[in-house]
Amino acid sequence: MTGGAHDFDFWIGDWDVFGPQGKQAGRNTITSMFDGQTGGMLHEHWHGNGGVEGRSVNGYDEARGVWHQTWMDSTGGVLLLDGGLRDGAMVLEGRAPSGEDLTVVDLQRITWTRDDEGAEVRQVWESSADDGKTWQVAFDGRYRRRTD
Repeated sequence: MTGGAHDFDFWIGDWDVFGPQGKQAGRNTITSMFDGQTGGMLHEHWHGNGGVEGRSVNGYDEARGVWHQTWMDSTGGVLLLDGGLRDGAMVLEGRAPSGEDLTVVDLQRITWTRDDEGAEVRQVWESSADDGKTWQVAFDGRYRRRTD
């Protein structure tokens, strides 16, 4: 593995996740897959305080030179994203249905930015109904490393 295979390693860990008002939204565990034998393979396990559980597989696709995420959750939600590092932040984008009408598909963008100490990661999930001209924030969360 070469290129950006370790660009997303900063997300690995056990995290408490808080919304913009400081209320805990859930817990997330990100692990390196295959005992770290290969770079660029991460597994996410989300436990939301509202009862939603989700998982994602994240991998560096060396042939395309991009990171890919496949997300699935307990509500039936599926999200397929591709991207990579931009100005030090991991930015993944894709298209997914918007709301209850599955025929309406919006552009989705999730950005993960770590702080300088590595103790916190900010995740901002945005959607655009006009092909990226304007964006609406769907989730703005702060990941704080669990200490217990």
